[in-house]
Amino acid sequence: MALVAQERTNVVGVRFQKLGKLYHFKVGRQHDDVEPGDYVIVETKRGRQLGQIISFIDPQEMHRQRGMRAIERRANPRDMVMKQVWEAKELDALISCREKAASMKIRDAKFVKAEYSFDGSWLTFHYTTENKKLDIGNLQQTLGRQFRTKVEMRLIGPRDVAKIMGGYGACGAPRCCSTFLTEFSPISIRMAKAQGISLSPQEITGMCGRLRCCLVYEYEQYVEARKTLPKPGKRVGTPHGEGKVRDVRVLRDSVLVHVNGEYFEVFRHELEPLDELEALKKKAEAGCSKHDGGGCDCGAKRGPVKTDEDEDGKENA
Repeated sequence: MALVAQERTNVVGVRFQKLGKLYHFKVGRQHDDVEPGDYVIVETKRGRQLGQIISFIDPQEMHRQRGMRAIERRANPRDMVMKQVWEAKELDALISCREKAASMKIRDAKFVKAEYSFDGSWLTFHYTTENKKLDIGNLQQTLGRQFRTKVEMRLIGPRDVAKIMGGYGACGAPRCCSTFLTEFSPISIRMAKAQGISLSPQEITGMCGRLRCCLVYEYEQYVEARKTLPKPGKRVGTPHGEGKVRDVRVLRDSVLVHVNGEYFEVFRHELEPLDELEALKKKAEAGCSKHDGGGCDCGAKRGPVKTDEDEDGKENA
């Protein structure tokens, strides 16, 4: 279905790489018939780029977007051929970059990818390093003269390196980052704790040396499920008697309870929260602290309840 022209609301998400981020661009009236899957030419900070329209953006999100650029034009067959021609030269460019870096004794940087713009006007080398003070300005200038184009050196992190290199994860499946992930989510150690996963580095770190991306997939479900189950150390009533919770088994919707020297798995519907019930009982026995005396209908009065006879006695006195 073609995108209908609407003032200040025609925005599309454009992707420049297979699993890259979506960038938003406006659609002018002259291009209001574009559809997802179409290739377009847009102007970016890195010059003119060829990208593919992935989706239309909800007009309600337009208040968040400022300074968006417009689509320049549709990509034509010549643009697509140029893109293929320059992509075929990327491997040779990467090899040449590595050789030049070695001759200049730049050993702290690992160059993992060379990327040409669709028309060859821009060449980007992706590299990683742990040396924050590494200066590769001379290498950049040398490569610029060699390839006769604008050269950019882009520092990337371990996750991006794993995404580019591909391979298989510890689960035996292709890495998520190189298969379907377009952005990296923040991940913390508490996500592993909430899911009861061993905190040993071998269990929670990926091939990139960072916390595994998959830790975030079911984290919210575990958090919500734990809210309905008692925490370890809580006193509970069970069909086997009173005991204390020793472990929470979220996926089974149950807990492991220690009762009279034995351990039993008890499901949520079989549990009685003794601590909470005793707290409510004490509160009821203590009476109402806000309405001490008469006139309170909360059902828990403190002290003797005043009656009409008490009031008559006071008046006679």
